[in-house]
Amino acid sequence: MLPSLFVSHGAPTLPFDKVAARDFLSTLGQRFEKPKAIVCVSAHWETAEPALNTVETNSTIHDFYGFPDALYRLHYDAPGAPGLARDVAGLLAGSHAQLDDSRGLDHGAWVPLMLMYPRPIFR
Repeated sequence: MLPSLFVSHGAPTLPFDKVAARDFLSTLGQRFEKPKAIVCVSAHWETAEPALNTVETNSTIHDFYGFPDALYRLHYDAPGAPGLARDVAGLLAGSHAQLDDSRGLDHGAWVPLMLMYPRPIFR
């Protein structure tokens, strides 16, 4: 099992900003064995009960406004792990975890992941 990390996403523009946080995240993914899956907890999901994403491929949610156009053309359609999401839901003792088969990754997830495991797609 790989280590657990807390990674702040910073501003949505972090993929373009020349700052230390971008440099750090750009090398962080190389410091560990590439994971088969990542469990990412985002404060941008607001639900009454925990919700887990069960999509096969995550869409990119641009959940911000007023930023440069290039940021809205940036997409990070990362693979999902529906089986792992169901397993994690089963481990959340005492909760009524919801399984969501339609939501993608908000900027709290895709911004750091794109820097750690780059595959940027411009549309």
